[in-house]
Amino acid sequence: MCVRGRQLLYKYCKQHDIPHKQIGKLIVATGPSEVPKLNTLMTRGIENGVEGLKLMEGHEATRMEPELQCLKALLSPASGIVDTHSLMLSMMGEAESHGTTFSYNTTVIGGHCDKDGIQLHISESKAIKNHDGRSLLQPDVILIPRLLVNSAGLGAPALSKRFNGLDVEVIPTPYFARGCYFVLSNSKTPFQHLIYPIPEDGGLGVHVTLDLNGQVKFGPDVEWINGIDDFSSFLNMFDYSVPGERAKLFYPEIRRYYPGLKDGSLEPGYAGIRPKVSGPNQVPCDFIIQGEDIHGVPGLVNLFGIESPGLTSSMAIAEHVAARLNSEN
Repeated sequence: MCVRGRQLLYKYCKQHDIPHKQIGKLIVATGPSEVPKLNTLMTRGIENGVEGLKLMEGHEATRMEPELQCLKALLSPASGIVDTHSLMLSMMGEAESHGTTFSYNTTVIGGHCDKDGIQLHISESKAIKNHDGRSLLQPDVILIPRLLVNSAGLGAPALSKRFNGLDVEVIPTPYFARGCYFVLSNSKTPFQHLIYPIPEDGGLGVHVTLDLNGQVKFGPDVEWINGIDDFSSFLNMFDYSVPGERAKLFYPEIRRYYPGLKDGSLEPGYAGIRPKVSGPNQVPCDFIIQGEDIHGVPGLVNLFGIESPGLTSSMAIAEHVAARLNSEN
């Protein structure tokens, strides 16, 4: 999905004048124990059809990026960056021009599904915010769609559990992992490529990402979050603050590959929440794209665990879901 999605994304950006840049990525091994993992990533990339991958010695990588320190590196020249807000605005405008209606300030609170179809229960978002959590929340509107794609992100598993008639055994357990970013301040851009360490438990490691203005950000880290209730996930009521003191955890991680990082040069940036379907110390899960063959409900596709690289993969996922729904109907 990532490979196909990248191809579609570059094409879309060129056709619609979305700011983007193919700058390449270096995944780096900073110690001997990480070199076999780099080889594994190389093999997996080739198996998945990633073009242009190249294993490099540390001195070769340093010639490309003088501030970088590593034993070996894996170059992915096709990787790039995109103005995500311009991309989303373009897609939204295109959807509306094709007859899509976006219903803001409304929340799907559940529904009913069986072999005859689906009912969606809809409420105003403000009614949920004022709900006491004890009484039964009545829908303001019931919709009967022919096709339904549950792409609710962080709320997708919780929403599925509130569909009466859907087998709970097919719904994965959700896990949430917050990731913070810190911005490099008062410094010229030290890198021209994306720089990634070897992936860690729950994430891709604290890596270097660049925006189209040349600003450097480091992140995200992994902080597992517990105790999220359904309505909080529906309304995206997560804590997205970035505590400044968290920077002390970032400095040693970044200096493994960027030893020139100066004290006091990191400022809080932003945070995101990963919609995961695997927890701490578990084997990472792939995307779950679940259709009638799994849950038995005609016209329903559930998308679970669409975390990074979900954005890169998004158009390929859409292509796959559309083809699946067309074949089923």
